[in-house]
Amino acid sequence: MQQQQQQQQQTQQIQQQQQQTQQHQQKAKEMIHASNKSPAAPPEKSEDRPIGYGAFGVVWSVTDPRSSKKVALKKMPNVFQSLMSSRRVFRELRMLCFFSHENVLSALDILQPPSLDSFQEIYVMTELMESDLHKIIVSPQNLSSDHIKIFLYQILRGLKYLHSARIIHRDIKPGNLLVNSNCILKICDFGLARVLEEEGGREMTQEVVTQYYRGPELLMGAKYYTQAVDVWSVGCIFGELLGRRILFQAPTPIQQLDRITELLGTPDPHEARHGAEGARSHVLRRPRKPPAINSLYALGANATHEAVHLLQAMLAFDYIRSLSEVKERMHKFISKQMSRDRLPVCINPQSAAYKSFSSSTVAHPSELPPSPHNWD
Repeated sequence: MQQQQQQQQQTQQIQQQQQQTQQHQQKAKEMIHASNKSPAAPPEKSEDRPIGYGAFGVVWSVTDPRSSKKVALKKMPNVFQSLMSSRRVFRELRMLCFFSHENVLSALDILQPPSLDSFQEIYVMTELMESDLHKIIVSPQNLSSDHIKIFLYQILRGLKYLHSARIIHRDIKPGNLLVNSNCILKICDFGLARVLEEEGGREMTQEVVTQYYRGPELLMGAKYYTQAVDVWSVGCIFGELLGRRILFQAPTPIQQLDRITELLGTPDPHEARHGAEGARSHVLRRPRKPPAINSLYALGANATHEAVHLLQAMLAFDYIRSLSEVKERMHKFISKQMSRDRLPVCINPQSAAYKSFSSSTVAHPSELPPSPHNWD
């Protein structure tokens, strides 16, 4: 009896050892297989998930069943809620279908509704990008001077394309600048974009641009503005790339305007001529502030003389911010110390920072910009 029990125990031990050996062999195979793989970006998750929120819609990462490729799908809800809403959606769709530029997001397809009776929302398919500039700025990922230059160059390149078609984006901010790990950047979210009006035509709303990136003419209640509002926004983003923090951050539009005058100084009456009467009185009747442009050098090691000189051209108080002047200063900024033989990889695919924002969803939907102050 005891002999049979011992034999059974020996048999079980042998079986356990064989199972352990097989498990170790399987693990070894998996490790060898993994080591033979190229160190590419982490594999994409197959499930559909929300990845962003625009001014008038939500964006999902989905799989196109026709090609099995991951794409971005933007849902525009309640498109026929009002005539204004319908016009805005139609305007955005026309732009997305018209655009054809490396640094501007365009539509790949527009999904047909199942029936006209239930046609209340529109789905637009676009290229799926890996991240956005906001996530990169707030991450611990190191940004070199070359990174900043290649980002800024692409933003201005895409903006020049839009402005050549007389389009004002009106919501340029880091979250609306999509980025891939190879540093390719695309401008997105045209929910607030519109074609430039002739001066003296219809009044233009000030309820555009997220407050931190809103130009002084908008903060002062100007009834007419130009594509220069986009240039101001790019300047704010440039400063944010240099300092890794928001350049002008205030809780209210009036305090936002005060932050701007603290840096640029009190404007001349000519520079503030397009603001509302109440806004001009608020700015011009207060004790005169001298400009503090030299404080921009404290943004960081990348805030060189060329960088600050370019930033000054973008952050001019007068609403006439010429892209031609920005282009001239941009050339000087890029040509110095720019590596001509390579483009920097803006994200290390194996870094914890990349894996964090590559797999993350947007925690806080971007809200509509707060209503401007009523200066009347």
